[in-house]
Amino acid sequence: MTTVVTYGTFDLFHIGHVRLLKRLHSLGDRLVVGLSSDEFNTVKGKNVVIPYEDRKEILLSCRYVDDVFQENCWEQKREDLEREGADIFAMGDDWIGKFDDLQDIVKVVYLPRTQDVSTTELKTVISEIQNEKIRQLQSLTEHLNALMQRL
Repeated sequence: MTTVVTYGTFDLFHIGHVRLLKRLHSLGDRLVVGLSSDEFNTVKGKNVVIPYEDRKEILLSCRYVDDVFQENCWEQKREDLEREGADIFAMGDDWIGKFDDLQDIVKVVYLPRTQDVSTTELKTVISEIQNEKIRQLQSLTEHLNALMQRL
């Protein structure tokens, strides 16, 4: 049995996540995900929208994922890979070269990311929509204040 291990935040679960997990699963018989905790995401400078337990439940409901464990720090990877009996450690190609030091215990693979979709882009679009709504409300408020002053 070939075990594949990957890591990630998997916030705002989207088609890019599904496609990555499908490709990761196809590399072996068992896919295990190290899911970044909310606290670790704060250390990494990421603000998650969906809390850890919900992200974990989403991942476990995905047919490509066999198990999920919590990632709390950068340094735990070697121990996790050994504990899980990993044969392959795989990440998106935005991490190329970052984990090559683990090649002494596993095969390290970097897979291409899904084009034109990312959690960061989704958060940017959502933020732009929220900002536009705020601008509209401010404009409406200013208009109402002007009307009230005429009365």
